Amino acid sequence: MRKYILDLVLRRTSEPCPGYVLLQLTDPERPLPDMLPGQFVQVRIDGSPSTFLRRPVSINLVRRECNELWLLVHVVGAGTRALAGLREGAMVNVLLPLGNGFTLPRLSDDRLLLVGGGVGTAPLLYLGQEMLRMGVRPVFLLGARSASDLLQLDLFRQLGDVYLTTEDGSAGERGFVTQHSIWQTSQFFSAPASTSSHPFTRICTCGPKPMMMAVARLAREKGIPCEASLENLMACGLGACLCCVEDTTDGHLCVCTEGPVFSTDKLKW
Repeated sequence: MRKYILDLVLRRTSEPCPGYVLLQLTDPERPLPDMLPGQFVQVRIDGSPSTFLRRPVSINLVRRECNELWLLVHVVGAGTRALAGLREGAMVNVLLPLGNGFTLPRLSDDRLLLVGGGVGTAPLLYLGQEMLRMGVRPVFLLGARSASDLLQLDLFRQLGDVYLTTEDGSAGERGFVTQHSIWQTSQFFSAPASTSSHPFTRICTCGPKPMMMAVARLAREKGIPCEASLENLMACGLGACLCCVEDTTDGHLCVCTEGPVFSTDKLKW
């Protein structure tokens, strides 16, 4: 897929919850290029003397009807603080789209479980939107430390069924996403008992690595294909610096070019 370096305009900025900022970007001159769920962008950081490299950010949403690209940023360092401090109307230079995304449904009776934790839920929103556009209603299983850390729930609920876990039990079921009772629900994971019952045909996950490893183990136990979006440290985003290399059954691969989405069968977890 062709890559672009674009100067986008920050149309709107908001704080979905403390420690996070949502940037809604647009190109005032032309339609945004095609982007796939699971791909990411590299954002140039201006005005931060200590930040020399672009920052990788997952594509949170693409709204074609208003020509917007959404980036959900977790504010954790100087670079992301600079992004959080941008004002509406600012110019943001991005390199996009990068990497390979999730496998989209091929059949209308595909049923996908999308499992996310923390800011790892960000790319699942765009995946869910594209699935629904293709006639496949997703099921989301989202986890966080507490209710205040759950992101964009209103948007997820517009796209599909949403199940929640929080570590403190303040929303949904108490515990981790891998401890949710959905994993024991026969209609989701057993062979269909009737034509109206459809078990999951694939699982897609993004979030902290321990969470994704646990999801991958559950998927393997249940015999369901699983894809994981890795969040390895990246610098160039183009496979030149080799800092994001992951050990796979196909050898050491750059997450930024061969991923970030991989079948978990290929990951040496």
